[in-house]
Amino acid sequence: MSSKQFEAYLSLPFAPLLIIAATMSAAFLIMYLIKRIILGRISSAIIRSRFELDTLLVNSLNRPTYILILSVEFIILKHLLIHFEYDYIQLNQFIDIAILSLIVICIVVFINGFLTGLVSSYAKKSETLRSSETIVKGVTRTIILSLGLLVLLGTLGISVTPIIASLGITSLAVALALQPTLENFFSGVQLVIDKPIRVDDYIELDSGEQGFVKKIGWRSTWIQMLPNNTVIIPNSNLCNAKIINYFYPEKELSVPVEVGVHYDSDLDHVEQVTLEVARSILISHEYGVDEYNTFILFHTFDSSSINFTVMLRAKEYFNRFFLKSAFIKELHKRYAQEGIVIPYPIRAINTTQESARDEVAKSN
Repeated sequence: MSSKQFEAYLSLPFAPLLIIAATMSAAFLIMYLIKRIILGRISSAIIRSRFELDTLLVNSLNRPTYILILSVEFIILKHLLIHFEYDYIQLNQFIDIAILSLIVICIVVFINGFLTGLVSSYAKKSETLRSSETIVKGVTRTIILSLGLLVLLGTLGISVTPIIASLGITSLAVALALQPTLENFFSGVQLVIDKPIRVDDYIELDSGEQGFVKKIGWRSTWIQMLPNNTVIIPNSNLCNAKIINYFYPEKELSVPVEVGVHYDSDLDHVEQVTLEVARSILISHEYGVDEYNTFILFHTFDSSSINFTVMLRAKEYFNRFFLKSAFIKELHKRYAQEGIVIPYPIRAINTTQESARDEVAKSN
């Protein structure tokens, strides 16, 4: 803007400028109140609706409405300036560009909010989409914003053909510069498609980390460990790691408990008592699987005991610690009542053999 134009703006009469400011302020207040009233009533009406799309549509209109109000304000400003004969070419061009830009931005923001909200809505129903929600949202938002930027540039009169033509060379340079990032991104896509892990699964890596999968992101996967700290692992490392998924194909898992009894014990009686305790724990404990048919397997004549394994069933991996603890406490109490002995380790000294060795040593 030249100094003469600036001086011309300063020399404008004060009264028309005051009228323009008051009119625009009143128009903004009226449109804001109308927006609040209309969207408020629509929101109250759709609460009783069984459909989610109408709620999502109304929620997506909130931000774009403010942008639309701003564009209407520029339209009102243009007509007021023409009415009061402040028809400056550069100012009118700026207002026209601002109006077109705001309309494009309004449409882009609405589409972005609607589609990302749609992804979040369907992610609650789809296990696959819930695991990949972050990646799908990011890809959707990138595509929408990129197309919106091209449309905006075209609206401003900037040719987008050279930009599109240069994307091939640019994308190659970006791919080389961001090779580790792209590797992690496509590894994340592979995790989503192959589904070796899902959000909220409890997993164990070959490096020893265990925890709940909290997020599968663009670059990394977040695993919340039992001490309540979080391990962030690059997706490429996770794709190449050996993973134990304790929630796949189902959450329930067997809980083996090793027990040993004295050699003088009646094994049939031991089996009967142990099964009674095991069934009682599975039914009474909150983490036990009631209908599981528990069993016992005798497997070892050990140095001081006959060992066997009791198979319990927990609802999920993390519950097994509490279930096993409750079973051991109850079994120890019941064995004491039934007179079943859990022996201490026994070590025998062969005195005859030791005496013979001493005699040989003396004769030498």
